[in-house]
Amino acid sequence: MARPPQKPGEPRRPRAATGSKRPFNSRSGKPEDRSGGEKGRYGNDKGRSGGDKIRSGGDKIRPGKDDARGNAPRKPRTARPAAAPPTPRDPSLPEREGERIAKLLARAGVASRREAERMIAEGRVKLDDEPITAPSTVLKDLRGVTVDGKPVKAPEETRLFVFHKPAGLLTAERDPAGRPTIYNALRNALPAGTGRVMPIGRLDLNTEGLLLLTNDGEFKRQLELPANGVPRTYRARAFGDITQAQLEDLIDGIEIDGIHYGKIDANMERRTGRNQWIEMTLTEGKNREVRRVLEHLGLKVSRLLRISYGPFVLGDLPKGTVGEVSQRDLDNFRRSLGKGKGE
Repeated sequence: MARPPQKPGEPRRPRAATGSKRPFNSRSGKPEDRSGGEKGRYGNDKGRSGGDKIRSGGDKIRPGKDDARGNAPRKPRTARPAAAPPTPRDPSLPEREGERIAKLLARAGVASRREAERMIAEGRVKLDDEPITAPSTVLKDLRGVTVDGKPVKAPEETRLFVFHKPAGLLTAERDPAGRPTIYNALRNALPAGTGRVMPIGRLDLNTEGLLLLTNDGEFKRQLELPANGVPRTYRARAFGDITQAQLEDLIDGIEIDGIHYGKIDANMERRTGRNQWIEMTLTEGKNREVRRVLEHLGLKVSRLLRISYGPFVLGDLPKGTVGEVSQRDLDNFRRSLGKGKGE
């Protein structure tokens, strides 16, 4: 039925709804329902409530963003100031022979570079019985160098281990309060004859999952630097109300109590009532980052585990056990980091 013409000065009439915009199924005579689909990892349908749907070209569609938001404009990103370029080397200076003592000690597995600098400041590092006073001291090798009176051995071949850290262990060498540390579990978990290893990054006391260990302090530093962008993926079980759209906003980063947290790729995996599993991938790994971000969004985290660090995954490794990364896989990964990064 045709609508009567609108009189001059009369307010504009709203247009009538045209019906569902879903594709029409000519066989059933009803709009198609595309909310179902392939079952997700935990039995839920891969739709708005969890899981990734895949475009025909292989690109991920983040639920709640491409589906629910449609063409809604996104908030503009706030440009962050670019880092200053490195100071160019003065060509008039002679070529440096050797490396800084702190870097050599880290490479030998004595400690991380920062810990080595602290040892030097405490007077624990000596060269031919004379204390080394500056971590910038350049040496060709570690001959004649002692730490706490013990000669430092030449660096061994870099090794990398994957450890499934249980909850309740500190990621520290010792604890003044006497709480158990990862080294209590590693004493019987590492292969026989393994020397000192250092954790790459940290996991909180009650956080479990994948913890990488290495005997190379320089390699440890390289993986920890945010500038290298090595991704870490976590799964969190949290209680409270949250939407996929809120999680999607974390892709632009977030500031909490004056601390800026960079890009976080967060997706809802499954939900039961007000409990949900959330997967989060980040590259900075600031102290308690996942917990702080989720608590800021009004959630209470009841369980947190790390499932991957770079290309290395936890998989089916039992709690409290260790697996060693093959030398081939380790070499391939180090080449992928690029030369000169982390220096």
